[in-house]
Amino acid sequence: MIRRILFALFIVTISATSLAAERHPNVVLLLADDLGWKDIGCYGGPVKTPALDSLAARGIRFTDFHSGAAVCSPSRATTLTGRTNLRAGVYSWIADYAQNTHLLEREVTIAELLKSHGYQTCHLGKWHLGMTSGQRKKPDPSDHGFDYWFATANNAQPSHRNPRNFVRNGKPVGEMEGYACDLVVDEAIHWLESHHQQDTPFFLNVWFHEPHAPIAAPDKIVSRYGTDLKDPAAIYSGTIDNTDRAIARLLEKLADVDEPENTIIIYSSDNGSYRADRVGHLRATKGSNYEGGIRVPGIFHWPGHIPESGVEERPAGLVDLLPTICGLVGIDPPAGVHLDGSDISPLLLGKAEKFKRHQPLFWLLPGSGPTIALREENYALVAFRDYEFPKDHARLDSLKSEIAALLKQRGTYKEETRGSTFDKMMFEGFKDRDAEKLRGQFIMLNMFSERYIPAIKKGGYRRFELYNMKEDSGQKTNIAAQHPGIVQRLKKEMLRINASVMADAPDWNKK
Repeated sequence: MIRRILFALFIVTISATSLAAERHPNVVLLLADDLGWKDIGCYGGPVKTPALDSLAARGIRFTDFHSGAAVCSPSRATTLTGRTNLRAGVYSWIADYAQNTHLLEREVTIAELLKSHGYQTCHLGKWHLGMTSGQRKKPDPSDHGFDYWFATANNAQPSHRNPRNFVRNGKPVGEMEGYACDLVVDEAIHWLESHHQQDTPFFLNVWFHEPHAPIAAPDKIVSRYGTDLKDPAAIYSGTIDNTDRAIARLLEKLADVDEPENTIIIYSSDNGSYRADRVGHLRATKGSNYEGGIRVPGIFHWPGHIPESGVEERPAGLVDLLPTICGLVGIDPPAGVHLDGSDISPLLLGKAEKFKRHQPLFWLLPGSGPTIALREENYALVAFRDYEFPKDHARLDSLKSEIAALLKQRGTYKEETRGSTFDKMMFEGFKDRDAEKLRGQFIMLNMFSERYIPAIKKGGYRRFELYNMKEDSGQKTNIAAQHPGIVQRLKKEMLRINASVMADAPDWNKK
């Protein structure tokens, strides 16, 4: 509440003269879902992505960029607020029908901040930060600063093809024909043509569903990546290729609407891939605070301002987005709000000597292993929680065995797990309907529960591991024993930030 009051006072102090002065640039955020560090062309990936490669070639590509968290909802909360996800109220991925959790209304988002400076704001695509479900009333994108929104509460259902769960400004749309990425871009083009006011800057927040499971893409595109149109790897690549084509259409429209020099475009992913073959040499995958779960593409494009063909090796991430956008468009960050991210605009504008990170990069995901991670320059410190969540492990193991036996009996086990692992697909989904019914029980039993929060707030950490990311970005060799001084210094900083986060984090049991 105090932050909201301070932010309101901050808005009131903006004079009409300052709003009418030099027009701010447009801001477009393109966010993929579950896309890995080694998926797209300009990062050495196997998918043909000429539109994204062109953005990178005419801008800056970060080689050590990170998501806000290792899974969806927490990462999106961090992306919009510049704050560690628990501060914003999000402990894990959100299941609206079973949890009270949502992005706290007290948080100041990029949309709210830009809107207060005269921007039109539009959110398109996946949301997954809380939406009203049944008896649980929650804020929607309009309560977080978006004038217009077209979104799904979570994933596109039943898949990327012909989704039926989009909501436009609070009203369900019903089944739509086409693929999710195309429908989202179609809506973006419609908004630019019919709702955007000429000569008014806009914030276009485009959060694609691809390549999150359940996956689907046109056969013609899938066939570019394999002769077997049922191959999950080929379909996965096809979803990314299809999204790149949709992005190309959006870029063409943006160029028609305004000069490219007036539009900042940022591209990234909400977390690492669930496919081990798409994170390169990095350790682990989605859901882990090892690098494979959190390192993602990071592309910044702004012709005439950001130098072309840039490659930046310093670590950064989506937590830096809010303060960086403030730096790029020339506005102040929200008053009275602790930001965990730093303004990296000096790195983008050729003024690297002026960049200073005020706090190490920090990730905290209570259900993850490692649970917590901190990055300071070349060193990464990770640790595991010293407490357990009460779960019916016997039943969880039994469901896994039942599903595995079912798929093997039907001869589809290899096809369902191809390019991934059985354990990963237990969280991503199976094509077999009977397997999916059993997996639904598994997800319910394994889902984060808000009753865990008191234990999280009281809990501590053990098994601290240290990695030199410059020499060992694959995190193969724990060097904690060789560098006790570095461990102690980073551990102290990690626990200091953790205490600050826990002090801010709400207990949803008391809401």
